[in-house]
Amino acid sequence: MTPSDDIEPELEYDDDMIAVLEAVWGAGFLSPGGTDEVDRILDGMDLTGLSAIDIGCGLGGATLHIAGNYGVSGIIGIDIEDNLIEACETLSARMNLQEKASFRLVEPGPLPFDDDSLDMVFSKDSIIHIADKHTLAKDIFRCLKPGGWLSASDWLAGYSGDPSPQMKAYVSAEGLDFGLASAEVYKAALEEAGFVDVRITDRNAWYREEARRELENLAGALHEELESTVGKQFLDRQVDVWRKMIVVLDQGELRPTHLRARKP
Repeated sequence: MTPSDDIEPELEYDDDMIAVLEAVWGAGFLSPGGTDEVDRILDGMDLTGLSAIDIGCGLGGATLHIAGNYGVSGIIGIDIEDNLIEACETLSARMNLQEKASFRLVEPGPLPFDDDSLDMVFSKDSIIHIADKHTLAKDIFRCLKPGGWLSASDWLAGYSGDPSPQMKAYVSAEGLDFGLASAEVYKAALEEAGFVDVRITDRNAWYREEARRELENLAGALHEELESTVGKQFLDRQVDVWRKMIVVLDQGELRPTHLRARKP
């Protein structure tokens, strides 16, 4: 269904959600770990003089960290929500990184880049929103130059078949458009697309501890200020989301993971 001209489409990341996530995860980030986690995703990679894109750039924190610290010739952050792209551009101007980083509003679907045109495709915890991992892997492979890399992180499913009632409760509480898949699905998608040197690094143990610190801050030190910004009802829902998330992290059903693969 196509929305009419006078109806604004519902945003997955509206102002209230952004306020909570930035408070917990840091300015410019809609997923955990901040610049330290970006550095872990890119550990050992030399990006000097290379071209890159960031799929699902969110608020631009990761894109701009790469632009300012990895010597890339340029990086383009892409996302499907115009409010996020506007936030990226504002942050880029504040950091004076417009010459290295640009941002583009895109439609869901094939990546708007030419065949064999990119040295690296990066993504931080955004591929979860794309249900068809096989089609995406083929599209990323198409855009990369021979020798180019995919280096990303994402939220993976640590189960096959039906999720537990606790996992269903967590996904429902999140209220986001999730397309969870297992490490086996990601590996198969990448290899079938033609990638080699596929590496999948589980980060569940790290985030199980991190999420507990985040919940402590959300329910404690950050609570009063956030409640005045987003309201008690919205904030209480987010605290509930974190509690449900910790349950499924502990059960191993939600598994933050690093992904790396090379186009031969």
